[in-house]
Amino acid sequence: MRKRKLAGVFASFMLAAGVMAGCGSSTSTSSGGGDEKGGEIKIGANLELSGGVASYGQSIKEGIDLALEEINKEGIDGKKLKLVVVDNKSEAPEAINGATKLISQDKVSAIIGAATSGNTKAQIEIAQSNNVPIITPTGTAADVTVKDGKLNDFVFRTCFIDPFQGTVAANFAAKELKVKTAAVFIDSSSDYSKGLAASFKEKFEKEGGKVVTQEAYVAKDTDFHAQLTNIKGKNPEFIFVPGYYEEVGLIVKQAREVGLDAPMMGADGWDSPKLVELAGKDALNNTFITNHYSSGDSDQKVQEFVKAFKAKYKDKSPDAFNALGYDSAYFLADAIKRAGGGDSKKIQKALAETSGLELVTGQMKLDKDHNPIKSAVILEYKDGEQTFKTKVNP
Repeated sequence: MRKRKLAGVFASFMLAAGVMAGCGSSTSTSSGGGDEKGGEIKIGANLELSGGVASYGQSIKEGIDLALEEINKEGIDGKKLKLVVVDNKSEAPEAINGATKLISQDKVSAIIGAATSGNTKAQIEIAQSNNVPIITPTGTAADVTVKDGKLNDFVFRTCFIDPFQGTVAANFAAKELKVKTAAVFIDSSSDYSKGLAASFKEKFEKEGGKVVTQEAYVAKDTDFHAQLTNIKGKNPEFIFVPGYYEEVGLIVKQAREVGLDAPMMGADGWDSPKLVELAGKDALNNTFITNHYSSGDSDQKVQEFVKAFKAKYKDKSPDAFNALGYDSAYFLADAIKRAGGGDSKKIQKALAETSGLELVTGQMKLDKDHNPIKSAVILEYKDGEQTFKTKVNP
């Protein structure tokens, strides 16, 4: 997701080699953490707390903190969950370093994070080698849990996957907005963006639509006027922009500046308060996103979460990353309870067997690839505010 510096990669490799030394393959007998001294079970959080997508990691941590505050009021069979946090700085080499530290030094029983698919995938070999479960709250790429047809059995997620989001967006464009032509504007450096674009295009064309043009940019770009002018020349009725808020905010702003008034849509990568700052409230009108949850959903569990979150965070309205962080902590706590403690292998087995767990973002039931089968919501921006439009079942 971000270019790696050779020095960083080398340092990360050396650290990872240390933690994997003597562990062998994923069939190792190591069970990672499980240190329950003092009535505590250590769990890790490997999150983007600084760097390019810091907003995601910070939101996830807020959700985890609220959940653990609630869980630890009674504890789990008399034990408290102790969170050990590392900042991966929004970089894959740092995610490797973080996982290495959490497993080898802190002896955690499981890790929540990272936020992005790329930073989650960076940790997988270490987690698999040491039999320590990873739960990504928001890593939506399909190959996080399955690579080349093989299940990463110690890797789980709380969110739905990119192909589902792309399909939902295409259905919304074709059936709700009733558009026939679309443009796609992707981050060519991001597997997340390319995967969403591919699933959108496939479904949109199956519904009788036509993608009239596709343009590209790369992460950290700031001037998109040339590509947007090319898109305008094709006169699409709809523009799909599956990217992250840093670039998307500027894209939406500049799209309106060149006279592109067509509805625009993205996915959960748009979901950050920074998006409104970058794009401006007016420019975001007539834009939509697929997401995991909405604070405007009338579901009782959602509204109880919103109330608790606002009470803790000074009336701040929780976003989807807050909700998925919160749900990830409860997903893990439920597995720890059923596992009878902090043994990582037993927690992995309990996570895999999860079914019917009611969470804020929906009921957790995992398929064979460790992907949740759950609903999505569509949100519309109105004067800078996300408004709940509809919920879509899988």
